[in-house]
This record gives sequence, structure tokens and C-alpha cells, in this order.
Amino acid sequence: MKRSRSLVLSLVAALAATLGAAWVALPAYAAGATASFVKTADWGSGWEGKYTITNGGSSTINGWSLAFDLPSGTTLGSYWDALLSSSGQRHTFTNRSWNGTIAPGASVSFGFLASGSGSPGGCQLNGASCGGGTPPTTPPPTTPPPTTPPTTPPPTDPPTGGLPKHLLTGYWHNFDNPAVELRLRDVPAEYDLVAVAFAEATATPGALTFGVDPGLAAALGGYTDADFTADVRTLHSRGKRVILSVGGETGRVTVNNAASATAFADTAAALIARYGFDGIDIDLENGLNPTYMAQALRALRANVGSGLIIAMAPQTIDMQNPAGGYFKLALDIRDILTVVNTQYYNSGAMLGCDQNAAYGQGTVNFIVALACIQLEAGLRPDQVGLGLPAGAGAAGGGIVAPSVVNAALDCLARGTNCGSFRPPRTYPGIRGAMTWSVNWDVSNGNGFANTVGPHLDTLP
Repeated sequence: MKRSRSLVLSLVAALAATLGAAWVALPAYAAGATASFVKTADWGSGWEGKYTITNGGSSTINGWSLAFDLPSGTTLGSYWDALLSSSGQRHTFTNRSWNGTIAPGASVSFGFLASGSGSPGGCQLNGASCGGGTPPTTPPPTTPPPTTPPTTPPPTDPPTGGLPKHLLTGYWHNFDNPAVELRLRDVPAEYDLVAVAFAEATATPGALTFGVDPGLAAALGGYTDADFTADVRTLHSRGKRVILSVGGETGRVTVNNAASATAFADTAAALIARYGFDGIDIDLENGLNPTYMAQALRALRANVGSGLIIAMAPQTIDMQNPAGGYFKLALDIRDILTVVNTQYYNSGAMLGCDQNAAYGQGTVNFIVALACIQLEAGLRPDQVGLGLPAGAGAAGGGIVAPSVVNAALDCLARGTNCGSFRPPRTYPGIRGAMTWSVNWDVSNGNGFANTVGPHLDTLP
């Protein structure tokens, strides 16, 4: 998110090889395949688990299916990098379209969260023991590619922060620029989540500060910190949520070691308590260390509580590769993450999840094909939002009519109103849309809020 942006004309050379979009049939048995399990984290009342499937044979595995039992009293939560079907306490994970092929000597992993103290048992990989063994006499049946996009199961964890299933997010300017200036209480009612832009860096690495910008206060004829705090309470009384955004184009907040992570968490918690914010938004455009930012956000949540809203607004290029900083952070904290509102503008052309074409910004194809990357790489649909500019003046490129945003939402949620690109499945839980910004939207006649907001209420 930027106060002013320059158009970045970039073409990503290749998407990570893990992100193909072809459908993969369920597997026949492959000799030498084994699976190992480890609890990667344990907090007493629950844990995070990881299975690694290794091809110890001499032929390629084309698809996998791993099943296990959880004991009574232990329940499965969210999961990633696999598809799931369950019958009672028996859970079966199958490969996604992009990680079903395992070359000899290679391995793939998937993970999940569980509540309770039990551990998996009775593990079978492709119908045989996960430790290796004799193949079944009859190979598991193959499943042909679906004729209509399958539907992603509903999210296994409920949304946090008292937010609606589908929400409209808008950024509010805490500064004076050519867009109309607004008091926070004057944000239009269609917005469910308001991100206040921006918290600023201090001389202490990682530490944040915030106050009403003097230029904005002057433009409004007087607007104090007390006025702002009262406006946060006013939005709360209307059922809205307000979060503090960190970064922007000129933001220089750095969290790259344990000390700065602690400073970030401590100062963010203090600002949340002082002003009544409901959460934090990460919008760092000048580098991000996923390890220490994850540490900071987990510490902040431990301080504030499970109702903390955690949002992100990465640039398009930041969400091309799951190994990249922003993408890795989102995947690493998916158990506490609320929503990632990727900025689908100021991007030039980018590769979508099919890897077959460079999609030009400002189109339904661009939005859907790039959102598909996140949806197929492990984020839950309720954690994925579509970020677009609110008309003239809001961005250097990628501005679309609000009807295009609605079409992209329909394509992802229902499989309708798509362009030439169609995602491999539908995602009814897609979280919603975000715009930069409320101020630019009001300047342009509220077209974004008045068009996209009501449409979100029609999604499944």
C-alpha cells in the first residue's frame, strides 16, 4: 500500500515448480514409498504435525494418499499442502495438484493442527504401511479429472476477530494527500474492516509509534488523538473492526532479530491498548524477515489474545513463490492469520498458478490466476482477499472497474463469470476484497464500496 506509487513493470521468470495446476489422479502403489511423522510444535492443549512422504524406490510416484487415525479426544484442525476427507477419527490426505509427483529419492510434506494430546496411528500410504511393505493386491482406484471444479471444503478454523464470513477492507489515510480527508468515523458503512495507515518506525529497531498526523489534523480543521480514539469506539458500536497498518511505501519498520521482534510485539500491544485497535496489518514493502516477524506476531497474539486480527497486504510479486519472505510468513503463521489481501495492481504482467501465460494486470484473469497461487499453496480460502485500487488516483496501474472485482470473486467462489482462465476448483470461503483506499473511494464517488460491498453478501 502506498501514499504514491510508481508503476512496476516486471515479469516473473517462472513460478516455483511446486505450483502446477494440472489435475492428478489418485495413485497406484509405488514400491519404496514411506512416510514419517513429527510433531513440529506442542503447546499442551494441541500441536502441529507434519508428515513427510519419501520415495525410496526407483520409479516416480504419480500421486499419493495417506490415511491415519486420531484417538478419541483428539480432533483435527486446519491443514495445508494436501486435500482432506474424514470419516470419524480416520483422516485421509491426498496430494494437491502441484505436489503429487515424487521423483526417486525426493520427498514432499504436508501439515496440520490438532487439538488434544493424542498422536496419529494406523498410518497407511497408498494402501500399505507408512513404514513400507507389500503393496495391496488391488491398487486403489484412480479418480478421473472432475468435469466441474470441485469445491474447497469449508475452513476448519472459524474466522477470528468478530468479522463476517466475507468482508470488505479499506485503508484510511492518516496523512494529507490529494484524496479527500476523512475523520475515521466518516468511513462509509460498507467497510467491515478499516486499516489505519500507518504506524511509523522509531529509533529502536522494530518499535512502532502512532498518532494523528499533524497535516491531517490541520486539513480537518482540528483532529486529535482523543478524537481518533473516540472514532474507533464509534466504529466498534457499528460492528466494524479497526486495525493498525505497519509500513507502506515509505515505511522503515525492521524486524530482523529477536530484540526487534520483542520491541515490535511490545509497542504494538501498547498501541492496541491505547487506541482500541482490533489487530495489526503488515504492509512492509522494503523487506521482511519471516522468521522474526512470525516470532513478533505470535508474541503479540499471546499478549492480546485469540481475538487479535492479523492481516497482510503484500505486493503481487511477494506472493509468487511460497519460499519467499511474505509468502513464507503467511504459511508459517496460518494457524493465527486472519487474511492476506494481496495488492493486485502496480504489478505489470505476472505468471498465474497454471504457469502457462503471463497475465496482464487489470483483468479478471490476472486477479483469479494469481489468487489461485495462494489458494493452491496452502492458505485457506478464508485467508485470501483480493486487493484492488479504488479508482483514479489510487494507483499507477491495475485499476479496474468494481464489476471486475465482483467477477473475480464469482469465478473463485462459484466458478462463474470467469475469463479464459478457470481455477482448478472453486473456493466458496474466499474472504473478500480490499481497496486502497477508503479516501480514494470517497473521492471517486464510493463506487468500490457500493458495488463490491453488497456483492460480498451474495457469495456462498
